[in-house]
Amino acid sequence: MKHWKIYFLISLTVMVLAAGCAKKEAFRPEAPPPEEALVAVDAERLDFVDDLDAESLLLAVDRSLRYYDGSGRNQVFRLMDRLVTAARMKETLIAFREILASDIPVTEKNRRIAEEFLLLRAAGESGDGFVLFTGYYEPLLEGSLTRTQRCKYPLYRPPPDIVTEKISKHETRISRRENGRLVPYHSRREIDVDGVLQGMGLELIWVSDPVELNSLHTQGSGKIRLEDGTVLTVSYAQSNGRPFRSVTQALLNENKIAPGDASYQGFKAWLKGKSEEEIYEILSRNERYIFFRFVDGEPVGSLGQPVTPHRSIATDPAYFPQGAPAFIRLRKPVLDEDYRVIRRVEFSRFVLNQDKGSAIRGPGRVDLFCGFGPEARATAGSLKEKGELFFLLLK
Repeated sequence: MKHWKIYFLISLTVMVLAAGCAKKEAFRPEAPPPEEALVAVDAERLDFVDDLDAESLLLAVDRSLRYYDGSGRNQVFRLMDRLVTAARMKETLIAFREILASDIPVTEKNRRIAEEFLLLRAAGESGDGFVLFTGYYEPLLEGSLTRTQRCKYPLYRPPPDIVTEKISKHETRISRRENGRLVPYHSRREIDVDGVLQGMGLELIWVSDPVELNSLHTQGSGKIRLEDGTVLTVSYAQSNGRPFRSVTQALLNENKIAPGDASYQGFKAWLKGKSEEEIYEILSRNERYIFFRFVDGEPVGSLGQPVTPHRSIATDPAYFPQGAPAFIRLRKPVLDEDYRVIRRVEFSRFVLNQDKGSAIRGPGRVDLFCGFGPEARATAGSLKEKGELFFLLLK
């Protein structure tokens, strides 16, 4: 504490008495400001080994280029002590793409990247140069366009009474009007338990499982298979503006679940053993609620462009430039034929910063989009690794 010397004699006794019952909290260093979130490093010390195919990378690059030509064309990004326009980021991507698409040997490509680009390493939450990587994916749910006895859990469209106010470049206040004044929008409990949106015709589609529906809220997009086999894609459209809270972490803190049940798959299995009433009560600890829309084909990220499996990442736009090319190094799980993790191996690859998430906040978090299907689900559910994140900027 800042003034511990002044209060030492008075507080020592209190601290000793409280030590037996106080819960010890881990030290969390303050995140560096955005201008210190990136640090220039020597690009020649990296090999730029990429573990995936070139086609998926070129596709992801083209999607960022469309963002810079469209909704992101007037954006200005902070990279260390400089402001960089979307036009400059576009030049970076065009130069990067030209190297990738060339017929020169891989060693020559790596040499040109190291020579022609600045390499900016993410400082991380504590400034040690490491960030926490997790994964997200597209879940598959069973559903119906009309409410049935089996499919009775709705996905809602954005309600018409939502009021949005832009209060900063990266922050929007979401509220509603009540008796002539703005108040926070309805919480998850008010929507799911109290049913405040029922009868308004806002149901987009109904699904069969409230636990899987919660996964869809967490992932932000997914596919829903109808009884006739038709598969529809839904994606994030709006939130209620309430803060995100990790339900598993809250339950761990309260000793309501064992550490073994806190993994993604473990928590889902634990939750499915509860009654519907218990499920809603537990999930209401996270006040944040997501509203959806139908999209054609692939899920869409926060840039308004489709995200590319294994090539798109989500970060906090207050710290890292949207649409930018990056290089990552960390470990990934290796799965057996039953999608169980058998070991973890080091890997590296180029990615594009094309999404964001309510739980991905600060300079120390990255979410990697793992795609669709059981392998993607298993990979995303088991990915939780410290690694390195480097952004590229044309010199």
